[in-house]
Amino acid sequence: MAKKQMLFNAFSMNCVGHINHGLWTHPRDRSTDYRSLKHWTELARLLERGLFDGLFLADILGVYDVYQQSIDVTLKEAIQLPVNDPLLLVSAMAQVTEHLGFGLTANLSYEAPYPFARRMSTLDHLSDGRVGWNIVTGYLESTAKAMGETRQIEHDRRYDRADEYLEVLYKLWEGSWEDDAVVADRAARVYARPDKVHRIEHHGEFFDVEGYHLCEPSAQRTPLLFQAGSSDRGLEFAARHAECVFVSGQTKDATRKLVERFRAASLEQGRGPDAIKVFMGVSVIVAPTAAEAQEKYREYCRHASPEAGLAHFSSTTGIDFSRYGLDEPIRYEKNNAIESVVKNLTVARTDSTVRKLLDQFALGGRYITLVGDPVQVADELESWIAETGLDGFNLTRTVEPESYADFIDLVVPELQSRGSYKTAYAEGTLREKLFGAGRARLPAEHVGASWRHGRAGQRLRA
Repeated sequence: MAKKQMLFNAFSMNCVGHINHGLWTHPRDRSTDYRSLKHWTELARLLERGLFDGLFLADILGVYDVYQQSIDVTLKEAIQLPVNDPLLLVSAMAQVTEHLGFGLTANLSYEAPYPFARRMSTLDHLSDGRVGWNIVTGYLESTAKAMGETRQIEHDRRYDRADEYLEVLYKLWEGSWEDDAVVADRAARVYARPDKVHRIEHHGEFFDVEGYHLCEPSAQRTPLLFQAGSSDRGLEFAARHAECVFVSGQTKDATRKLVERFRAASLEQGRGPDAIKVFMGVSVIVAPTAAEAQEKYREYCRHASPEAGLAHFSSTTGIDFSRYGLDEPIRYEKNNAIESVVKNLTVARTDSTVRKLLDQFALGGRYITLVGDPVQVADELESWIAETGLDGFNLTRTVEPESYADFIDLVVPELQSRGSYKTAYAEGTLREKLFGAGRARLPAEHVGASWRHGRAGQRLRA
């Protein structure tokens, strides 16, 4: 039996400090060049050389102001502030690559679905079908206030709204234009056939939309759908909509159980157990020898900021850790932050303290860090895949672009020699590259496909 080939996204953000905070101070780090388009096109070329499946771009709308009830540490350490729009990078990076996919985070709580549908279709056209959307509903109170709300919508209620938002998008992407609507007949002076383009009508609890999708069908129609929620309600949402999910694992046993929950939930939605690809966040520090890798890790840690990692985590959990003593147990607080993270920190375990968090954030971030020579790193990556059922990894940046170049030059050849990593890209769209030839669009069993013109239950009017 052929070995399972693991998938890889580079995990980054259009900002200075993303996950591993403080490393922008390293003399070889180029994160402060984030404002330069050349920075991103060069990164895209590098990742394509390494046969990465995609560049997954995180985003946040709002600021991290929970720690010390201010943004002082956030600004000093550039904790995802300043942060630029990720979507505007794609057309330039698509221009210099042929296969690299682009996973783009956009907060649906503050994007009207009608223009957002056009923006994503445009990017799918310009990239020849290499775009994915990481669906987020938001969790920061600072975002709600900046957008004119008194407070963030309650956690589960955000997902109720998101379900309806996706329904509107499916109607636009999948049902408004039939596949043969565009004929581009110069002699007859007909670009698109009016009988093949349909007006959608949606009147729901959260949205009222009547109109035609502004774009003709793109290669994927609906972009590849990512999602990162692991709460009960988030998992239900992912099982219904997501094709790829992103998890933050701390142990193999807990990660395996989470992967199994996603597989089971997918089956309950009438989808196959392999309908969802599961990615885990990981940091890798590799060098030709184990001793060199350990020295590089110590060097990186000297530039990292554990306090910045703590400040970031304060907003992730909605808990101001500056109010705690170093060894005081962290208590559960009901809030509208990321529910699964809060419960894992305070309910699943009762021994969490600020001191332990600071130790965990030695590299400035909270993801599993693998340190070693190429054989050691490859062994551990294969172990995670085999023991948890994961499909791949979101590789976080440490010192950029050095950490990605090291991985490509040292780890990728080792994985390829074992049959655990592809040696060439598959043809086709991003969805086809991950799920196989002929799968450019949503599969028939996906809920979004039910809104295609002519499908039972579809409610479109010509």
